[in-house]
This record gives sequence, structure tokens and C-alpha cells, in this order.
Amino acid sequence: MRIFGACLAAAALSVTAVTAMSTQEVQAQDKELTLCWAAWDPANALAQLGKDFTAESGIEMNYEFVPWTNFADRFINELNSGGKLCDLLIGDSQWIGGSATYGHYIKLNDFFEKEGISMDDFAPATVHAYSTWPKGTPNYWALPAMGDALGWVYRKDWFARPELREEFKAKYGHELEVPKNWTEVKHIGEFFQGRDIDGKKVYGLGIYTERGSEGITMGVTAAMYSWGFQYENPDKPYDMPGYVNSPEAAEALEFYKSLYDCCTPPGHSDAYMVANLDAYKSGQVAMQMNWFAFFPGIAKDEDVGGDKSGFFVNPAQNVAASTLGGQGISVVAYSDKKDMALDYIKWFAKSDVQKKWWSLGGYSCHVDVLNDPNFPNTAPFAADFLKAMDGVKDFWQEPTYAELLQSMQKRVHDYVVADKGTAKEALDKLVVDWTEVFEDDGKL
Repeated sequence: MRIFGACLAAAALSVTAVTAMSTQEVQAQDKELTLCWAAWDPANALAQLGKDFTAESGIEMNYEFVPWTNFADRFINELNSGGKLCDLLIGDSQWIGGSATYGHYIKLNDFFEKEGISMDDFAPATVHAYSTWPKGTPNYWALPAMGDALGWVYRKDWFARPELREEFKAKYGHELEVPKNWTEVKHIGEFFQGRDIDGKKVYGLGIYTERGSEGITMGVTAAMYSWGFQYENPDKPYDMPGYVNSPEAAEALEFYKSLYDCCTPPGHSDAYMVANLDAYKSGQVAMQMNWFAFFPGIAKDEDVGGDKSGFFVNPAQNVAASTLGGQGISVVAYSDKKDMALDYIKWFAKSDVQKKWWSLGGYSCHVDVLNDPNFPNTAPFAADFLKAMDGVKDFWQEPTYAELLQSMQKRVHDYVVADKGTAKEALDKLVVDWTEVFEDDGKL
């Protein structure tokens, strides 16, 4: 009996130990979060920053970083299916309307008020674009996380060559310098197109032409905004005729096509972020448009970094304006760990965390960072980033943005790359497409 009793006692101890281990494992799993974003350099910086959050909170951070080519499909499908993969999501600015309307993100107003988080601590343009829905209302669905805009980078070392400067000025009547407007962008593109540099044939410009996701729309709007393009009558929502297809909008689209025709590398007909980066880093082009988020990597690049590259804000034509990039960070409504996710938001909103975020290569939207008198000196592109964020414009953020975007991608790619019709015809068709979308959505 003593032996049998001892066996029972041992078994009980064993079960207790297993139960304790299981409880510990569950508790460990409960003390972790998964943050979802795109796979790029800023995401690596965020993972580095997150180590500080873990050290302070004891909450482990897991990351689901997806390449940009699959980013939208992957996470929009996750949201639409009510998936629990992501506790926190850094989603594109255009997702805010749909994510708020369809209940994918939790509203943060009460949390912000409780924790003393003020939207006045973040740049107004980023609050408007990344956080609010309906636009401009004090209804917040995200904290501004990654400020970004479309800018330009150029081969500063090529521009500095005396013989090229002399030839350029003789041909165009102005210096070979950072372009003041899009006309000068074209001059530079033409000048370098097919030129021999150090025994290698080079080309003028890397611009966005990609059809599948959002690339060519982000590219053409960089020009159209500079011509004064508006999506709608500012006094009458969704009144688009005469605005989307205005003479200025058509002129800008024509000009963008002329850049594609005259000044891009061979085969640059479906190019977005990575293709432009590759063309620039490999020494194929004199200039490229791309998001400021990529500029820290360019500045450090062994082949084109340092004094070889310079950066500038999107040039004005009629007005100063830049295409908005960037994202806010939201708590996913389907997460079982909303309280811990909110703890991360509270931590990330701190001024000292935001300063470190910028130092690691992220683009802080916090005014304590951006308004620091020394900020323009912290990176060779910092001053231009401030200029860009003062004049950013974004694509539609409507719940129907995907349909709106698909229409624009088709219409402008058909014209710019496939050489179908005229710019005015492309924009007229776009007005028809968008009108149908808004009618189906009950907005018209």
C-alpha cells in the first residue's frame, strides 16, 4: 500500500508539474504581441526599437513583415476575414476609411483621452491622413507611425562634373542643379538619356509605371498635384467633372507620359519602388523618384551613398505639393490582446521613443522630433522631408478606395505606357469610372 501510495503521489506531482508548465507556456504566449507591416528597412528599425518595449513591459514582440508586392492583398484579406494574426497593424493611409467603416480597427478616442495622448503632438498632415475618419473629424483610428512622402534622389557626383555642367548650361540655359520644376526634371532626363558615364551607358529617370498595385498612380499624382490637380470640387463632395479631368490635370498627365517616352531605361514599363531603387543603385539612372523611407538606405549605400547622392523635394510646377506615403498604427479589432496592443500604442507615442525611432531610420511624425531646431541637420534628406510633409496630398481614403485605385491604375497606365488615346480621354474615362463607384456606394 505504501508503494501504491507513493506511485499515486509521484503521478500527482507529475501531473502538477505538467499543468504548471502548460500554464507557464500559456502565460508566456499571452505576454506577446504580433505587429504586421511591410518588409522593408523601416520595419527592421521598428523591430530594433521594439526591444525597448519588451524590456520595459515584459511583452515579447513578434513581427509579420510582408513584401510590398503582397502587402495589401495579404493584410486586407486578413482584415476582411476577421483573422487574429495581427494584434497591431501598420496599414496604408488609404485603408483607414474601410477599416473604420467595416470595424477592422478599434476607435482610439477614449484611450487617447484616458492616457493623455494628444493628437496635437503629431504633425497635422499625418493626423489628418493616417488617423482620422471621416477625414478631418476628431475620430481617430490610428496613431501616426511612419511619415512619408514621395521625393527624389540624384547623382550629385555626376551633376558636379565641370564638362557636363558646361554642356548642360549651353543646351538648356540653366545650371545642372536640383530641378526647380518639372520642366527642368525633363531637361535633366533628356540630357543623361543614353549618355556614356565612365564607360557605361546610362539613362535619365526612374519613375513609377507599375500597373498591378498602386505604382503608376503614385507617380502620376506627383506630377498632377504639382499642376494643381484636385479630386473633387472643394465646395461639393464627389463633384469630379472639371476637377479630375481639368486642363491642368491633362497637361500634367501628358507631361508624365513625355518623361516615360523620353527618359526612362529600357524595359521600365512596370516599375515601382524596388525597380527604381535597383536602377539607381546599379548606376543606370541620373535621378529617381521614390519614397523618403528609402533614403537612409541610399545614403549608406556602398556604391551610391555619401557624397555621390543628393536628395530633393518633389518639384513644383504651378504649386508645391507631394504625394503622401506613410502609415498609422492601429489596434486590430479581432485581436484577443487589445489591452497589451494599447500598451504598445501608449509606449510608442512617447516623445523619447519617437526620437529614437527617427534615429534608427523610422520617420517620426511627432512634433518634438520634427520641430527640433537641429532636425534638418540630422540627415541629408531631413530638411526636404519637412518641406514635403508640409504639402502632401493623398489618394481617396474612401471605403471603396480599392475600386477607385484599380480604375486609376488602368486608365493612366493605358495612356502613359500602353499609348492608348489622349490624356484628356483617359481622365474623362476615369471620371465615369469613379462616378459609377460612388453611385454604387450611395455617395452620388
